[in-house]
Amino acid sequence: MLVINTVLSLIAYDYPPNKLAIYLSDDGGSDLTFYALLEASNFSRSWIPFCKKFKVDPRSPAAYFSEASEPHNFHYKEEWSTIKKLYEEMEGRIESVVKVGKVSEEIQVKHKGFFEWNSVLNSRNHQTILQILIDGRDPNALNDEGFVMPTLVYLSREKRPQHHHNFKAGALNALVELSGMDSYGGPMYIGTGCFFRRECQSGKEYCKDYKSDRKKGTQRHGMETLEELEEKAKGFASSTFELGTQWGKEMGLKYGCLVEDVLTGLAIHCKGWKSIYFDPSRDAFLGLAPTTLLQSLVQHKRWVEGHLQIVFSRHCPFIRGHGKIKLPHQMAYCIFNLWPLHAIPTVYYAVIPPIYLLHGIPLFPEITSPWLVPFSYVIIAKYTYSLAEHLWHGETLKAWWNDQRIWLYRKTSAYLIGTVGAVLNLLGITKSAFTITAKVLDDELSKRYEQEIMEFGTTSPMFTILTTLAMVNLVCLVGAIKRVIMDDGAEVLDHWSCSLLNVGYGF
Repeated sequence: MLVINTVLSLIAYDYPPNKLAIYLSDDGGSDLTFYALLEASNFSRSWIPFCKKFKVDPRSPAAYFSEASEPHNFHYKEEWSTIKKLYEEMEGRIESVVKVGKVSEEIQVKHKGFFEWNSVLNSRNHQTILQILIDGRDPNALNDEGFVMPTLVYLSREKRPQHHHNFKAGALNALVELSGMDSYGGPMYIGTGCFFRRECQSGKEYCKDYKSDRKKGTQRHGMETLEELEEKAKGFASSTFELGTQWGKEMGLKYGCLVEDVLTGLAIHCKGWKSIYFDPSRDAFLGLAPTTLLQSLVQHKRWVEGHLQIVFSRHCPFIRGHGKIKLPHQMAYCIFNLWPLHAIPTVYYAVIPPIYLLHGIPLFPEITSPWLVPFSYVIIAKYTYSLAEHLWHGETLKAWWNDQRIWLYRKTSAYLIGTVGAVLNLLGITKSAFTITAKVLDDELSKRYEQEIMEFGTTSPMFTILTTLAMVNLVCLVGAIKRVIMDDGAEVLDHWSCSLLNVGYGF
């Protein structure tokens, strides 16, 4: 229902319907998703006028009905109750079909789109499935109030075993290629919270004098029937459409990199396109993120390999951006690309101080030494600023503490393994693999996540590293405490106070 509520929120957007088109890219190629979208398209005929009439905010039905209380105004209450009932009935039908895991034949005969799945072998081997559920050009495509509706399209691009589908970048490029057919101003790119102009994805250099001719595109396709337009558009999402073209190289999102969004952003900036940062009072984008520690570590491991892949290639910001973007801009990209190198000092920080402490070798100034002042200042200032920043943005003390733990976990496991994997890949010993981050919603996991309880998930080599480091710190800490008790406590404590605090915090 999350995807469907997102679609309903977009389709009810306060924007001229002839300039608004919503494309749902279903890379899983599921007829269950198509059925849910079909239900949403029918419900939207009532939802759109209700949103416009009562200025509904938020426009996602699930969010709206969970926040809004039943109104007291009689006419508003009557319509509110009606639309809520329609939504709950739609939700019930979708959940019933999902629970069964199959769309019944009774439902399939009601729309021609379901027949597309008769020739689907599996989710990785099927033809292009494209259905225009609402045709914004059709004067009969009206909502319950008699007004024109935005275009709504379901797309599952063609996948064949003999052709690499390029994961998320390939799916987004299929949308960009396809939306050349609608002439409404371009699709949204939501992966990293960005809106892109379609022109910047076409491989063109930035030009101040460029003007988009939308009317020309509308006239070109205006006389085609719905079936003709669907068949013509399917070619743009075929598995062979990009062969021999610049798609994935100079056009669209870039292929061949584990962090395609970073590489794409750099390429766009190098062509002269400018970007701005916009931070509205209300969140502009909402999305899914990993809810367990293992999922988060796996995601960061992939990012680490991708960033190092960029650094040691011709796409390095200092090479690709030379003479095209300013030096501070190149350095800004490198801040992210050089993330992995944090693993080396962090592992040293987690291993060497406790071993030195166990052997009675002080690494930090004595507690009575004036040299303790700069050490104390840096540590206190760093953590005070970090805590204040979290509290300023509405986070809790527990969330801040979890963030400190995650910082250490990532750099000593995901960053370390990712760096080793990237080096082996550069040497040609292994090949980097695109590991898809699991973001499936689970009620129990989500509940613990909201309670700020860290969920470890299943077993992993990354946890072996974390456990080993924890045991090293624990053994060294216990050994040091024993020495303080057995030996001259006051004298030893003066030398080791900072080391004890450091190892205790690390553990």
